[in-house]
Amino acid sequence: MIEAERRLLANALLDIANERFVLLSETCIPLFNFSTVYSYLINSTRTFVQAYDLPGPVGRGRYSPAMSPRITVRDWRKGAQWFEMDRRLAIEVVADRTYFPLFQRHCKRPCYADEHYLPTLVHKRFGATNANRTLTWVDWSKGGPHPNRFVRNDVTVEFLDRLRAGNGARCEYNGKATKVCFLFARKFLPCTLDRLLRFAPKVMHFNS
Repeated sequence: MIEAERRLLANALLDIANERFVLLSETCIPLFNFSTVYSYLINSTRTFVQAYDLPGPVGRGRYSPAMSPRITVRDWRKGAQWFEMDRRLAIEVVADRTYFPLFQRHCKRPCYADEHYLPTLVHKRFGATNANRTLTWVDWSKGGPHPNRFVRNDVTVEFLDRLRAGNGARCEYNGKATKVCFLFARKFLPCTLDRLLRFAPKVMHFNS
């Protein structure tokens, strides 16, 4: 997974006009129109890679002592695999020859590199320039290893408005408090497309 992400970044970096890089899945949807998303990203002074310390088997329990001394258990971080980064960080990820080989050798199941590599790397080397949050909203309220999946009847104007308002979350953007914490959301199944297209012009201010 990480090898694929690095290849995607390397290919995107070939276009010198690209300044921001976002990883989404096929089940992600935008919560705002393109101009709003573009402005939010291009004017941000931070990157958006979620990284947090999580005790227990799915957090620190996935750490391998064989990664020491380069990576210690105190360095170990977990986070969403859906990231946004600037060109400087993307170059560093693609060029990394220190931490990536450690994950190749020692991050074996139950360790999942896509949940730990970037959070750990960014925490260790780029924490000062990272917002430490993801821009992709996910519903984990039902528990389990996978987030909630949304079907056609879940998509309503009220639901989309709630997500656009951060679903009650508060966060920081360029040093100021904001309700716009998420630009994308998942997991939306293909059956939601007709309703999303119907509501997008009004709710998300897309062109009809």
